[in-house]
Amino acid sequence: MKKLTVLCMLLAAGLTYAQDNLAQNTIKGVLAGNQAQVIQLAEAFSEEQYDWRPSEGINSVGEALLHIAGGNYYIASKMGFAPPEDVDMMSLGKITGKENIIATLKKSNEFVLEKITMVENDQLNEEVDFGFTKMNKMGGLLVIMEHNGEHKGQLIAYARSNGVVPPWSK
Repeated sequence: MKKLTVLCMLLAAGLTYAQDNLAQNTIKGVLAGNQAQVIQLAEAFSEEQYDWRPSEGINSVGEALLHIAGGNYYIASKMGFAPPEDVDMMSLGKITGKENIIATLKKSNEFVLEKITMVENDQLNEEVDFGFTKMNKMGGLLVIMEHNGEHKGQLIAYARSNGVVPPWSK
């Protein structure tokens, strides 16, 4: 009986925590799904296709992937989470090679997923100046999620233009 009581208390505490962070956990779940599909797309492109761009002046495949990574770090930094010490925001765009670009994107994905749940419920309404707009931290979390989704769509179009089938639709 004592073990059952302890188990029930632990379960109740876990459910309370999940409810307390419902928005953060929901955003994290959707974002993780988008990130996984972006990584699948990144891996499906050939090394040569990383330099492909739809026209002059528009991001190449590799540049679009690095843009996502930079966006993850930038938005999180505005919310008070400095990028890891070994990440130089000013040189992210200079990274080359499929393997290096994918590693950079994965690292930024892990970073931002960890930070989402560090935003406490009582902080969600705090105003943040993102440089391009002012909004609360909840809006910032949604921007991170939407930004990744927006560029997933861009990369799907890039993939289709290059005869690459998104792996999840095969």
